[in-house]
Amino acid sequence: MDANDLEALSLTTGADYWTTAKASGFGIKSIRLADGPHGLRVQDDENPDHLGLERSAPATCFPPAVTLASSWDVELIEKVGEALGKEARAAGVNVVLGPGLNIKRSPLCGRNFEYYSEDPLLTGILAGAAARGLQSKGVAACLKHFAVNNQETDRLRVSANVAERPLREIYLRAFQIALKESAAWSVMSSYNRINGVFASQNHWLLTQVLRDEWGFEGVVVSDWGAVRDPVDALMAGLDLRMPGRPEDGRIHDALANGKIDPTILANTVERIRLLSERTSPSTSADPVDYAQHHELVRKAAADSAVLLTNDGVLPLASEQGVKIAVIGELARQSRYQGAGSSRVNPTKVVSGLEALTARAHEVGMELEFASGYVLSGPPDNALVEEAVEVAGRADIVILFMGLPGEFEAEGRDRTTIDLPANQTALVTALSDSGKRTVVVLSNGSVVTTSPWRNHVNAIVEFWLTGQAHGDAVSDVLFGVVNPSGKLAETIPVRLEDSPAFLAFPGENQNVEYGEGIYVGYRYYDARDIAVDYPFGHGLSYTTFEYSNLAINVRPLSDPIAFDAKIRVSNTGEYFGQEVVQLYVEDCNPSIATPLRELRGWEKVGLAPGEEATVEISVKRDHLSHWHTLSQSWVFPGGEVVVCVGSSSRDLPLKQPAIVPGSKIVLELDEWSTFGEWLDNLELGPKLSKLIEERGGLKGRMADLLADEGGGRDAVLSVPLATIVEFPGVPVSLEDIRTITGKGA
Repeated sequence: MDANDLEALSLTTGADYWTTAKASGFGIKSIRLADGPHGLRVQDDENPDHLGLERSAPATCFPPAVTLASSWDVELIEKVGEALGKEARAAGVNVVLGPGLNIKRSPLCGRNFEYYSEDPLLTGILAGAAARGLQSKGVAACLKHFAVNNQETDRLRVSANVAERPLREIYLRAFQIALKESAAWSVMSSYNRINGVFASQNHWLLTQVLRDEWGFEGVVVSDWGAVRDPVDALMAGLDLRMPGRPEDGRIHDALANGKIDPTILANTVERIRLLSERTSPSTSADPVDYAQHHELVRKAAADSAVLLTNDGVLPLASEQGVKIAVIGELARQSRYQGAGSSRVNPTKVVSGLEALTARAHEVGMELEFASGYVLSGPPDNALVEEAVEVAGRADIVILFMGLPGEFEAEGRDRTTIDLPANQTALVTALSDSGKRTVVVLSNGSVVTTSPWRNHVNAIVEFWLTGQAHGDAVSDVLFGVVNPSGKLAETIPVRLEDSPAFLAFPGENQNVEYGEGIYVGYRYYDARDIAVDYPFGHGLSYTTFEYSNLAINVRPLSDPIAFDAKIRVSNTGEYFGQEVVQLYVEDCNPSIATPLRELRGWEKVGLAPGEEATVEISVKRDHLSHWHTLSQSWVFPGGEVVVCVGSSSRDLPLKQPAIVPGSKIVLELDEWSTFGEWLDNLELGPKLSKLIEERGGLKGRMADLLADEGGGRDAVLSVPLATIVEFPGVPVSLEDIRTITGKGA
């Protein structure tokens, strides 16, 4: 084994925790990786710790994916990606480990704050925008965690057992769309097994699907510590094992013994060389304006806020002499980011109490604060009584509620979707005061409001805002920004209503995905289950009216299946942005589909009295479903119903359309049905000719085939292998095998 081979081998694992080896003979520099789906987390080289969890260098803490997804704003998310890329370049980082785009199968996943949505189209397009923004600055995005990493419980070994159609159509599709939208330069494999095989050692996943089918040319890096067998991983399609284990000689020995095809190693070298080249831009890094990035956080957080309910109390008036009670420890100790490997050391933090106090002083309002509860622990009667007293002296109560950091974090899942008991007890106590109450929610995963929402006047879901938390809260509550966020996931009334309730998180190192393609709103709609708030829901301080839906169907050769035009009018008193959502009901009976599915959206801003025509083009690929028998994506065409509105359950405009599609082509065999044989354009005529040449069908089969009252359908649904066993059928199994070319 020569020096070139040894240098090539050094590239298959990191040099240490965060960098790759340098390979001068191949023109490859050392590449630096860092955590950072919502903010850069680079360890301080002057005061390092191996994981960088505690002593990371200061960086802008942007809103995480759970928040940004609620903006439904592709351009905004791309700008956040650009800002993150700029900070990464300045810090000498070549690869940012993110965005995370696993599907929110269960509301209990402890890492849901890092993920976008329960819907693969929304997830893929938004994550693709984040990746594009990063890479526009010469920093590689690393889409993670590939794939089916939908829980934290036993995540290092659990087998996610999922059938092929939901695997393709729900869990892999988000990655497929994100790659198409961004051409991301790297992908991170997940810890878990998929149908028994570890993702980092899964040849079908990493080579057959990712590379051969999707055309991915980038680097596949393992999650930290995810590789069990580095030889199997390399042969499966994994390029880079992290963290670095240069002393591990197993790949060296396998190559020396001829167990590894040298071409595999050469391909890995070429992919890492390409990554090194892509992340070595010719221009120097731009200076970082952290104040400007803080303002971007403020805008992104405010534009992502979801107004869940409002009886007219919002927006609040900024008037001299108004008395405000700010209640809740989360106003003082704000929850603005997630916990675990994505935790950022922010450049500054503005708490809710700080920002509201500043606004009150600015306009001459009076503000009084009471904590009401502790972040951890049972209800405290003394704190509750103090909060009730403070509320009694106020004109309006702003109540901060949410999940303390310990309730959701990487490495563990939640057990409930309820808020902590000490917070809900406070709502009950305050409701007796009769004061108008506005709830500010801060949480990274959904919480049900159904037990207490009728005791308050308005609820704003801010999720996790990033470091400009208080600024964004103040802007939204006082109407500086009209909230335009829409839920990217359904909020159930009860945990028991959720699709994966009976099969999450599994047992004995296995979790069964028995709900199939019916994830999120697909499930709730199919079962007609009442929800707390539906997918896509979000109110505004103004009102919008939809009208004049027009559909333009394009020919089959066009990658766009159809265009929809909708007239949207702002009929209220405030400027506002509306997310116009388009769902499709597929009426073709040849493949089972959910009641309706998101197929496009557009966000539009309108002044009071203004109207605009919104156009949404639906790609033909986005209408397709995975067909297991034909091993292909199919859209058979036919009638669809196009539904447009402001949420998955508020769709005032509906119009049918006939959209051309492609016939499902199946490879026929003896167990294909008689009907499938007759419908086949190539083999059907051959079978019919053979039957006719031999005198035609006779007996019971002939009688049933002639019966249009139901007998014909029964015969056509029977496998041909069974048909030939009946008297009067003049063909045999051997004839069938001869026609298909599979005879002896």
